[in-house]
Amino acid sequence: MAGTSHGHTPAAWTGVIISFIGFCVAGVFMVAANPLGFWVGIAVVFGGGLVGLAMRAAGLGAQKESAEMAEARARAGQAQISH
Repeated sequence: MAGTSHGHTPAAWTGVIISFIGFCVAGVFMVAANPLGFWVGIAVVFGGGLVGLAMRAAGLGAQKESAEMAEARARAGQAQISH
């Protein structure tokens, strides 16, 4: 995945950070035996996913690979295998 820049976009980072905060909130309230706080944390986790999707729709996610780029990547892969 390192060669494809998988997840290295503002949309991905923002969605994961928000979801991680929600996970931490839910964990704290689970230990504190507070069901309402736990569910609020779970809602924040899902909110992070929605924010990430919205940012991707706004153009801050990974760009679609063109057909020319996909073909060039396949040729480069074949060249590496043959050498």
